[in-house]
Amino acid sequence: MIYLSFAAMLLIGVGTVAGLVRCFHMLQQNSYKPERYVAFGKTVKKGRFVACLLAALILSALSFWQQSALLVLFLVFALLFTLLRIAKNRKEQKKAIKPLVLTARVKRQFATAILLLGADCALWFVLPHLRLVWVSVALFFYAFTPVLALLVLFVNMPTEKMVSQHYVNDAKRILKQSPNMKIIGVTGSYGKTTTKFIITRLLSEKYTVTVTPESFNTPMGVVRTVREKMKAGTEIFVVEMGAKKVGDIKEICDLVHPTYGVITSVGPQHLDTFHSIENVVKTKFELADCVEQTGGSLYLNCDSQLIAQNKRESAVCYGTDPSFSAYATDFVCHEGGSTFTVHYKGESIPLTTRLLGSHNVLNITVAVAVARDFGVEIPDIQYAVSTLKPTEHRLEVKSFTAGATLIDDAYNANPEGCLEAVNVLGRFAGKKKIIVTPGLVELGDKEYECNYHLGVRAGQICDQIVLVGMNRSKPIADGVRSTAFAQENLHVVPSFKDAMALITPTLDENCVVLLENDLPDNYLY
Repeated sequence: MIYLSFAAMLLIGVGTVAGLVRCFHMLQQNSYKPERYVAFGKTVKKGRFVACLLAALILSALSFWQQSALLVLFLVFALLFTLLRIAKNRKEQKKAIKPLVLTARVKRQFATAILLLGADCALWFVLPHLRLVWVSVALFFYAFTPVLALLVLFVNMPTEKMVSQHYVNDAKRILKQSPNMKIIGVTGSYGKTTTKFIITRLLSEKYTVTVTPESFNTPMGVVRTVREKMKAGTEIFVVEMGAKKVGDIKEICDLVHPTYGVITSVGPQHLDTFHSIENVVKTKFELADCVEQTGGSLYLNCDSQLIAQNKRESAVCYGTDPSFSAYATDFVCHEGGSTFTVHYKGESIPLTTRLLGSHNVLNITVAVAVARDFGVEIPDIQYAVSTLKPTEHRLEVKSFTAGATLIDDAYNANPEGCLEAVNVLGRFAGKKKIIVTPGLVELGDKEYECNYHLGVRAGQICDQIVLVGMNRSKPIADGVRSTAFAQENLHVVPSFKDAMALITPTLDENCVVLLENDLPDNYLY
């Protein structure tokens, strides 16, 4: 009988670990921030929680009787519930937009959880007179795996801090070995990823450049770049700097000490963590503070009102106003790209690019100014601009199903950029225009307003609108319904998979699909 009970305890432990897959997945997507993870937990469907609690109650009721027949039933139910949970999690991971990545940190979390559950099993053996207590503890964690996930997070915090500090110290050591390397910091509420790649491409005509890859813009992302991707003989290091709270940019600046800085924009991004637009401005200008202290060069997008209001006298202002130090004129945009002229320090440089959108003209303008200050020749700049490719998942034009065209803007998550993406879609004259989007997130009190405006613009331009997220997409739907858009062509679906299943049968070579902001799983509800 004791072996039956212990086997059931082990099965409960296996089922709990299986449940942690989902919890650790959401912790990972919420940047291991307890407050963000708890906020996400409030959006989880109650049916999921009720099912887990009901299973735990059934097992708990059976565990209080020690007859062999009931223990066998306990074992059978434990096996059944565990298999169901494993199957559920496997299905969710297969459907996930971005599945759980088994990083070293995730592996440490699983190891800690297994140790905690193993300790409970050991106590079940060592203190037999309290076996019902240890069974109850196991069942509690089975029913409330999110609580166990938070416990593991807090237990591992000292270890994670030690690991992180080791990596930070190693990155600082590597940077000190290249005292003559120039470091350019790029930040902004939006546009920073594309801008850093354009700057890198132009500077690469003359220099050996290392850049933070993809959207690596956190302190640990920069550390990882330095430790794993720094090229031998790097002359310039271009660093993207992201932030979600005051002090985030300063933390990266204290690591790399940039002598050049670019601020691309300031807007209502991550207001759920910044709490006010004033905090966004303060944080982005932490880069300006650092560059000024080193006597370096600062480049500011003064078309952005909030940047212009806080500009520094010594900064290079860029934008579309001829009074700025660097500005663009003669802008012509079409479905194949753009032509324009950049003016800087008395020079007029005509340029042609395959990049779409007026915002990319500004991104190229500042890159040209930086390149000229670094001595890159004008013909080299013109050639580099003509060869620019869209940053992956940012207004990237691709071939799609049945000969249709896809505008992949999945990584665009800012209000101005989303509106510009819809404008780009509108330039595909004579074709059926379809947008698939879940809308914008992390905008705080501005979230409804910004999504409403996105819906209005989509309603004015698109022929078919597919919104993802039955609840989240409501503000966009409200905006669409305020226009003369044909309501039978407005669809709301629970997932991107459902959206693709809806539009795919209707596609042909006369269709253009805009995929706007492919949100991770923790936002889709």
